[in-house]
Amino acid sequence: MTVYTAAVAVANVWTHPEAPRRADEMMLSKPAPIRHWLESLAYEDRLALCTENLLQTQVLFGEDVEVLEEKDGWASVVIPGQPSAKNERGYPGWIPAACLVRKTDPKTESCAVIQKPTAFLYDQKKTKELELSFLTKLAVLSEESGWFEVATPLGRKWLKKADATIKGHRKGSGKDIVQTGKAFLNLPYLWGGMSGFGYDCSGFVFNMLKANGHLVPRDAGDQAKGGKDVSLSHLEEGDLLFFAYEEGQGRVHHVGIYCGEGRMLHSPKTGKSIEIISLKGTVYEKELCAARRYF
Repeated sequence: MTVYTAAVAVANVWTHPEAPRRADEMMLSKPAPIRHWLESLAYEDRLALCTENLLQTQVLFGEDVEVLEEKDGWASVVIPGQPSAKNERGYPGWIPAACLVRKTDPKTESCAVIQKPTAFLYDQKKTKELELSFLTKLAVLSEESGWFEVATPLGRKWLKKADATIKGHRKGSGKDIVQTGKAFLNLPYLWGGMSGFGYDCSGFVFNMLKANGHLVPRDAGDQAKGGKDVSLSHLEEGDLLFFAYEEGQGRVHHVGIYCGEGRMLHSPKTGKSIEIISLKGTVYEKELCAARRYF
């Protein structure tokens, strides 16, 4: 087992090496232009990521993966930072080997974490080199006025201090979780999405809680089994709401964040965007089956 790291802004983690279609070819090698790819996908292409079970999850630039085997230009991986019942070592899937580099440990404890939905990595503080996602974490080598010099899979680069903060250990409240999530209102849903370029329902929840110091499982079904059980009559902002088929009696298929006054902040489905809705009178009111608290 060898540890590698993602060398593109966002690396797709596919179900198997045959999953990518012609429309996805640009994401199989550097620079894997995530924004261009998403803009090029028709609705049917986006929907098929889910209905044909093509995409599992994503990893961010500099995020670690453990490579279990390499085969025909592909790496079978698990992602330690994304807990899953599918594999006790982390979320499993396949990443093109061209999107990974062997991990090296910079001799620094300080890390900068991007706080904007997306932000640019710069070469020599002048040239925009790569647009990165919210929560991308990079080791800080030095600081100058307005800039972090960071170690990256592409060598030494620069981040604007206005876009990132030094990682701390503060745990945010439920209200903090909701406030973090509001920055992503109107961001289009992406099945398997784990970045500021697009989230699925559980990816959105995972990252809003992670931003506030709370690690939860990657998928909604697993998220529904952790944390603290909360009565649906005693909800607080930041609680996770779970929804199941068969009017709440079947399998959990959706998760959102309670934001007070009977409302939910969530990433709904392909073709829709992150929104705040009132549950009353919706299908979600019928399917609501559980609430969990992780803060």
